[in-house]
Amino acid sequence: MVFDYIMDKAEALRALHDEISADRTLPLREANLVFGEGSLHCDVLFIGEAPGQKEDELVRPFVGRSGQLLNKMLEEIGMRREDVYITNIVKRRPPENRDPSPEEIAAYKPYLTRQIAILKPCVIVTLGRFSMNYFLPDAKISRDEGKLIRVGEYFIYPLFHPAAALRSPQMMATFRKSFLQLPRALSKCKELQGGV
Repeated sequence: MVFDYIMDKAEALRALHDEISADRTLPLREANLVFGEGSLHCDVLFIGEAPGQKEDELVRPFVGRSGQLLNKMLEEIGMRREDVYITNIVKRRPPENRDPSPEEIAAYKPYLTRQIAILKPCVIVTLGRFSMNYFLPDAKISRDEGKLIRVGEYFIYPLFHPAAALRSPQMMATFRKSFLQLPRALSKCKELQGGV
């Protein structure tokens, strides 16, 4: 029964990947499709903004310096990359690693919505303001970072983007402190969901 459930998720994600790949209306089609990876039965889903150069080259999310920091922080809280799922709002790299445009975010948004619905995580960790604003349009990363916020059926836990943390010792300290609270946020989420 559990095996069938996981297979259904795998098939649904494969179908979604193929649909994105075939969608000729999506922007940034000259770049590789970086769909996401990780555990199909994850409690924690990390969402960034868009792939960078290394991610485009390896067709995997968060594998550059930001990904190394993410992996290190996961180890510090007793988790592995394989325990979580990692993706981005925009599934292809914007040129020159620029921020994704509102139009690009809007184009990929329906696909992210479906990806989340398939995975059904307990906590969604948004990395940076773009992914945070997907769920919390009026939120400010400097104000709402590190807070567990319920949005409909989801629990959102905004964090600074690892790339921003790597650029600023002050942001790094905040990022690390909030990341270390992730297990507590996950426990709170499970408690509020009735132990699911």
